This record gives sequence, structure tokens and C-alpha cells, in this order.
Amino acid sequence: MEAPTILVVDDTPANVELVQSVLETVGFRTLTAADGPAARALCRAEQPDLILLDVMMPGETGFETCAHLKSDPATTDIPIIFLSALDDVTSKVAGLKIGGVDYIAKPVHGEEVLARVRVHLRIRESNRALVREHRGRLEQLRDAQQAILARPENCPEAGFAVYYKPLEETGGDFYDVVPMGSDAFAYFVADISGHGVTAAFLTSAVKALLRQYSGPMFSPEDTMRGVDSVMRQMLGEEQYLTACYARLNRQTRRLSVVSAGHPPLILVSRTGQAQTVKMDSDPLGVFSSAVLQRKDLRVSKGDRFFLYTDGLIESSPGGGRRAGLEQLIDACVRHRTAPLAEATAAIAGEIRPEAGIVEDDLLLLAVEAFL
Repeated sequence: MEAPTILVVDDTPANVELVQSVLETVGFRTLTAADGPAARALCRAEQPDLILLDVMMPGETGFETCAHLKSDPATTDIPIIFLSALDDVTSKVAGLKIGGVDYIAKPVHGEEVLARVRVHLRIRESNRALVREHRGRLEQLRDAQQAILARPENCPEAGFAVYYKPLEETGGDFYDVVPMGSDAFAYFVADISGHGVTAAFLTSAVKALLRQYSGPMFSPEDTMRGVDSVMRQMLGEEQYLTACYARLNRQTRRLSVVSAGHPPLILVSRTGQAQTVKMDSDPLGVFSSAVLQRKDLRVSKGDRFFLYTDGLIESSPGGGRRAGLEQLIDACVRHRTAPLAEATAAIAGEIRPEAGIVEDDLLLLAVEAFL
């Protein structure tokens, strides 16, 4: 096992030599710096396991150096122990408030320094182990969540393409494609409030409910009300989901759409005419008598329709939900003649926000009305 690296920061060489000797005698690797800026540069380059930081230094004080390190994502997790001749309670509290994990008064004693360093290194390793375990579980959950999503290559007769990018390891956006008989399919998109583990578990429940309540014996409204009735029992306070359910029968050329507080479906004709299917409706999982609306449309060869979640239009480069919707419609029209998978990727590429400013899951489901 590689020896932990300790950065010792002090403007007095004798203090540095003393602490360095104590640490290296028991096998720690050490780095040294005489001031705050040099210490910060070393931290970014070397990523030490712990910092012993003097408080009273010329120029940038140890407290200021600590504040800089804690505001930098590259160094924020490195534990900092202050070393200072300031032994008053006010100074100690100030050091802990600004981000230090401990405070040792000078003159330092070797055994005390070693004891505190070892304690905080063990704490850091325990935290790292917990993070690794948590990340591993999230990755397993993400893989399970991805496994239940419909894949275009597994159901080519459904004629759909999808772009899906969750904000976190596990997302709250969900989609599914359900065969409904000869040349008929249901397409479903939902946005569950929140992200992370809770939302991921709920997506599995929504998929099961959707399959349970889809079929010839259920109208589109029945399907949505079935999902709603169970979600009201499962969701906690202030939780809900918006959803759009589109049932397409290619033989009768009928597209039936039910929305539950969701952004409007976009229908684009072969000639480039676009319409949004807007409805005044309630989200699912909230009200005992949710208001749901249904609209039936006739579709023709060459038509395409698009379902999506609000993260796509609320985070668009133009800013604002209305502007985002207009940009999405424009992109859907302009790419209407491209193969569906290529068009979907191109549309999402234009509408999605730049890296670093994404604040929600992103989902776009595109469907060919006729194959």
C-alpha cells in the first residue's frame, strides 16, 4: 500500500523540518510549501491526502488558503488540520467553520500530530469507502434502470428513436413503448419529480403499471387513471409525475393522446406543418379526481410525432420554456426528412444545453407515424 502524502505548509523552515521529521520517521510521504499560493498549486498537482496548514503566514493567511482550497472542486475534499500559535477559542472556531477538520496549537508535539493525522486519514479512507460503495450501488441501479427501457433495435416495428440523458446516475425521466396488437403501439413518456434512488425505483413501478393497464380492454384514459391510482398510494408528499401517453393505430391512422400535466406532444407532417397537442390536465399521483384530457388525431404517411420531458425545453440555449419549445419545434421540422435516429440525435444536439449547465434529465422520444 502506498504511503499517504501529507502537505506541510508553514513559512518558518524550522517548523516545517520538525513536522516533516515526525511524519517521515513513521513512513509518511511529505510535501512542503512556504505560503498559501504555493500550497494551492501543489494541492492541484499532487492531490495530497491531508494538509497541515499554518495560520499566521505573510500575505495569504492559512484561513484564506483553506477557503480557496474548499471552493475548488479539485481540492475541496482534502482534509486540513490547522497549526497555529493562536490558541484562543475564537481562532479555533473560525478555523473549523471555514473548513478545517482539526486545530493543533503550537508549539506542536510529535505524538499529538501523529495521532490527529492518523485519525483524520482513517476518517477520510472510511468516507472514500462509503462513496465507492454508494457509487457501486448507484451504478447497479442505473444498469437495472437502463435495462427496463425499450430499445429501438429490439422493436423495429414500433418505429421509434430516443435520446435519453439522465442528470445523475439514475434519472427521474422514463419512457416505454408497448405493443398493442396488430400494427398498434402505445408510446409513453413520464417525468417523476426528483432524481436519484427514489425516482429510479418509481420508474420500475411505472413501467409495471403501464404494462398492466395497457391493452385493448383499456382506453388511453383508463391506462393513465390506472397508473394514477397506484401512484397516489406510492408517492410521498410533494412528489408527482407528469406524463404523456400516445396510442397509435397505423391501420386506422388514429393517434390518441392523453396528457397529465406534461409538455405538449409535437406532430410534424411530411410537408413541414407542425402542431402542438396541448391539454389542460393534472399531474399523476396528486389528486383523487385528476383532470385528464384526451385528443384524437388523424395521421398520414410521412408524419412524425415527438414526446419529451421539460428538461429539454427549459434548459435550451435560448432560455425560457416557451423559447425552448419553439426551438424544439423548429428543429423537429428542419430534420423531418432525415432518418429517424439521425434526426433525433440532431434535434437533441441542437436543443440540449451546454455541458455544465444541465439541471434536469433530458429525454426525447420520436416516432414515425407510418413505416
